[in-house]
Amino acid sequence: MNKFTLHTGIAAPMDRANIDTDMIIPKQFLKSIKRSGFGKNLFDELRYLDEGLPDQECTGRPLNEEFVLNQPRYQGSSVLLARENFGCGSSREHAPWALDDYGFRSVIAPSYAEIFYNNCFKNGLLPIVLTEEQVDQLFTEVAATEGYQLTIDLERQVVVTPSGEEMAFEIDGFRKHCLMNGLDDIGLTLQHADDIKAYEANRRKQAPWLFDAIK
Repeated sequence: MNKFTLHTGIAAPMDRANIDTDMIIPKQFLKSIKRSGFGKNLFDELRYLDEGLPDQECTGRPLNEEFVLNQPRYQGSSVLLARENFGCGSSREHAPWALDDYGFRSVIAPSYAEIFYNNCFKNGLLPIVLTEEQVDQLFTEVAATEGYQLTIDLERQVVVTPSGEEMAFEIDGFRKHCLMNGLDDIGLTLQHADDIKAYEANRRKQAPWLFDAIK
């Protein structure tokens, strides 16, 4: 997965609480496990005025012009600002896949559903927890300033506003290490590739009949 060290991007505000994973990526689009191609259907029920169907081309679909991601000022946004309990509902891993595929690198909210929060780290998406007061401030500043950008410094664990104000956040040390080095579960396992090969070679010597049976 992509490394996350230092990122600066336009912030897009989703000013509603309890956004569930079915709103992030509706159930009818969960037909693939390729981790890509879901961005076009991110927040599908909010972005479009018609009902989205699996394998449907989104070009030409009627847009909800009032939805934040359809507004010109938020095009190219890569930091999502949200309210409490973001990512609640079902445990679908497609939710962080869709956010990542759209172009988001981080979500900032006061709280998250636990499974969604864990899935973000496994897919290179950084979920940041700030206080409700800090999130309120960011919503106010985003609304007041077109092109409002936030800088996220994972090494220092701070969100930096355009004025230079720094908002510190907490993150588990192991998860921080994985994000900064682009290591998902597979990547972590492959760090021990030589040990795995050595074990397999030794096991083949100890029990050759097992390997003969699966030729």
